[in-house]
Amino acid sequence: APEEYHKKKPVNHLRENLKYMLKGRLVADKAITEQVLAQNRGRKSKDQPPEKTEKKKPEGTVFTEEDFRKFEREYFGVP
Repeated sequence: APEEYHKKKPVNHLRENLKYMLKGRLVADKAITEQVLAQNRGRKSKDQPPEKTEKKKPEGTVFTEEDFRKFEREYFGVP
């Protein structure tokens, strides 16, 4: 029975896996890493900065007060 237990006992491969992963560790160049991040940054709509809309100046009238008074006299007959 103890032999059967040892056969079916789960084996922990953590140390072997860590050695394997750390052995082949290659760090990419910082410039390449920044380039990849820049390419992927902002592709989603939530990452896009809000569009800056130009504030329009309130358009002034081309008519002067004198023009309004003149129109009033002509249209309504007020002196």
